[in-house]
Amino acid sequence: MSLPLVSIVIPSYKPAHFEMCLRSAIGQTYPNTEILVSDNCPTEEIKAICQRFPGVIYQRSTVMREQNVLSAFYSGKGEYIKPLYDDDLLHPFCIERMVASFQSSPEIELVFSASQVIDIANMRVESRRAFEASGIMSGIDMHRYMVLNLRNHIGELTTVMFRRAKLWELGWHKLFVRGSHDFTKGLADIASYINFTENGSVFYVDEELSYFRHDQRLQSNSNAHSNPFFGNNFSDYIDLAVSAHETGAITTAELIGLHETLVGVNQRLGAVFPQMGEAFARYTAYRANLL
Repeated sequence: MSLPLVSIVIPSYKPAHFEMCLRSAIGQTYPNTEILVSDNCPTEEIKAICQRFPGVIYQRSTVMREQNVLSAFYSGKGEYIKPLYDDDLLHPFCIERMVASFQSSPEIELVFSASQVIDIANMRVESRRAFEASGIMSGIDMHRYMVLNLRNHIGELTTVMFRRAKLWELGWHKLFVRGSHDFTKGLADIASYINFTENGSVFYVDEELSYFRHDQRLQSNSNAHSNPFFGNNFSDYIDLAVSAHETGAITTAELIGLHETLVGVNQRLGAVFPQMGEAFARYTAYRANLL
């Protein structure tokens, strides 16, 4: 097996668990990696940690949130890009297993794995397995599965690896856009997975290769109290259904078949997140033109 360069890119803001995160990147069994940290922490804590580890590529970032994520992605020089968020962890075999999966077929554009949710004390909270066995599926089947089930079965960006060539083919401004909707503030991960695999395939590794940290006490995009766009993580599922129809991934009958589900989601969450009503209004207007 050849050993192509893999860029482990870490968009960082929170220092609390950063050293453990960085050590999980450094401790990979795969020998040909570069580790790049894009740091927009308001203090010097992350910079100081990086300085203790020779070979880590450090860049100070002046942009926030998704812009820092994009900056990290497009700074990687490897054939493959492996995102890692600043409080998440990688299993030591993660890169090795994912590169091997890519090399099983040239049509694979994205690899993801089973994962584990951990809390602030590194305790295991939830095991996540998308399927019962490792295997390959087409990008369009993955797209349809997520839309028709209104579910992200892949998980966060820490769970995936993708080809750098495809990243540059898509471009900075289109990575998180599907159809007429920009998913940057909500389901940016799902939008990027669909874009990466639209004309290719995705491979699932049924091994626990990453650990996603979730705790309401942490400042994170996955926490409602620290993310002003948290509601977009729910409202974007409505826009995802519309965009799937716009791009031909689902049929008119399938979109209409989702109606009662989308009505129910809006009724449950519309009073909590104003984005829900806005997304449902867009869907209603779009649907009216189909009937």
